[in-house]
Amino acid sequence: MHLAILMTNTDETEFAQARPKDGEKFTILIKELRPDWDCSVFPVKDGVFPEDIGAFDGVMITGSPASVHDEAPWVGQLFALIREIDRREIPMFGACFGHQAIAVALGGAVDRNPEGWVHGYADVTQMPLPWAEAPARIGVYASHIEQVADLPEGIEAVASGPGCPVGGYLKGRHIYSTQYHPEMTDAFIADLVEFTADYVGPEVTKAARESLKNRADREDWARQIVGFFEWAVKA
Repeated sequence: MHLAILMTNTDETEFAQARPKDGEKFTILIKELRPDWDCSVFPVKDGVFPEDIGAFDGVMITGSPASVHDEAPWVGQLFALIREIDRREIPMFGACFGHQAIAVALGGAVDRNPEGWVHGYADVTQMPLPWAEAPARIGVYASHIEQVADLPEGIEAVASGPGCPVGGYLKGRHIYSTQYHPEMTDAFIADLVEFTADYVGPEVTKAARESLKNRADREDWARQIVGFFEWAVKA
């Protein structure tokens, strides 16, 4: 299996430079269960896109502090590529920004969460997945204030979390997506909560710190993602 990882994270702070970038995080997550798979990272936020998306067995789109409402040229180019991937039914997985970008590119809508930030650990309810005996509830890490408000035609919600009715969705056998961050480790989310404290405010930070007494179900997440790609390529 050869996956293209479309890296959308625009954070170039010292905090980001001192830690693995999102392309590396997702590569590590995949290779923990499938060490023989290949992952090629494309920093699309810098305008670097695959020449031929059809050369890959699947696509992953990462999270980002950018908004899907931004008018940066790379965002529009990403939307166009998402529509091409959908037309060609190439298996595609999105996380956070990627989850939102797929929805908007295919005709859905993204708005601010009326309940504010979802930050730190979150408990998510899942519907059964067609390729795996997924747990009915799964622990995840989150950091978002925007979320999918309206789903495009042909897409069904398969997960929900705190203040987030569309925590995950499916389209056919070729799109699987989550609002959350399966790539984040325990150490990274703990550091992120401290780094963003001034930005998100003291109340959100206090709640996030408290939430991190819990730990995300990283292995379950990885199993669901690789299982999706294996199921999708058999279509």
